[in-house]
Amino acid sequence: MVAPPAASGIVNDGPGGGGRSHTNGESRMVELLAPAGNLSMVETVVASGANAIYVGPHGWSRRRDRYELADEEVRDAIAMAHAAGAKLRVAINTNMQSREIPPLLQKMERFVGWGVDGAIMTDIGAIAEVHRRFPHLTIHASIGANILNDEDVRFYRSLGVSQVVADTKLTLKELASRKEQINVGIEILIHANYCYTYLGKCWMSPYHRLERTTDPSGKDLFKGSPNRGGLDYRVCLESWELYSGDAKREDRVDLKNDAFFLVDDIPHLIDLGVHCLKVQGREYPVPLVGEMVRFYRDLIDSYLAHPKGQPFDIAPWRSRLAGIEADRNTARSEGTQLLLIEARQPVPAQCNHC
Repeated sequence: MVAPPAASGIVNDGPGGGGRSHTNGESRMVELLAPAGNLSMVETVVASGANAIYVGPHGWSRRRDRYELADEEVRDAIAMAHAAGAKLRVAINTNMQSREIPPLLQKMERFVGWGVDGAIMTDIGAIAEVHRRFPHLTIHASIGANILNDEDVRFYRSLGVSQVVADTKLTLKELASRKEQINVGIEILIHANYCYTYLGKCWMSPYHRLERTTDPSGKDLFKGSPNRGGLDYRVCLESWELYSGDAKREDRVDLKNDAFFLVDDIPHLIDLGVHCLKVQGREYPVPLVGEMVRFYRDLIDSYLAHPKGQPFDIAPWRSRLAGIEADRNTARSEGTQLLLIEARQPVPAQCNHC
């Protein structure tokens, strides 16, 4: 989320702010946005230096329910974040049927009443309706919106979006052009994963298994479809072969879903004026997420305190990251293996009339 000129109209979505530096008479700000899959993680990432936290309500945020929060936990998370001077956003980044919009609005009314600072959303109709009902709520277009060009941005702006997550395929040059030409905040994923198609729009997860359930509010929960409120089985990471008819063309096809850390680009993103740097990882162990957030907090603060225009040595930060990255890779690999095992389990008998 870009830190725009004061007259630009971009909304500051609540208490808390990014790191600020006044080197050489200039002011540079950047917000560090951290994940929280439980209240313990909220506490940890705030203590580790996050300026803002995002959480997912049960069934609405593309994660297994153990990494999502009940409404009352969202209320507690808002209070915890605000007490530490940070912001709290809710991720409502699934696609919805018409009958799911009323319970969504009821849920959002509670969150807004409790002081939530913003919503991270994907579904176009839901974005428009939430903006109509809560016009002062800051809405962020999620990575799942797959915003690639300036006309996409203008469209989402017309719906009420004031912040957009930049697609991981965009270059720094493209980001610079967007910042100069369009009145919108830009958010960058600095720890996430690439996708061989589009991040946040997985259609492959239910290849082996799709289980439908419905919660008491009428929200559909599809285990196997993150787009509809269930977990992602990461089946793209299995071993795949390529056939043309009966003829095998490739013994192994790797469908790219590589996790990444951005380190070398951080100074350039700050200089560009990007306002929000986002870390993903609600499903990782709490200590690991805390270590990731602390790393980025220290790196951001170190660069902001560094005289602008002077060389900044990124090498020590690469070395420090190496250990964190190894732990992250282990946690991700172990999680992926469990997901792939679960993906091949039989689906319980379901009601044919549901």
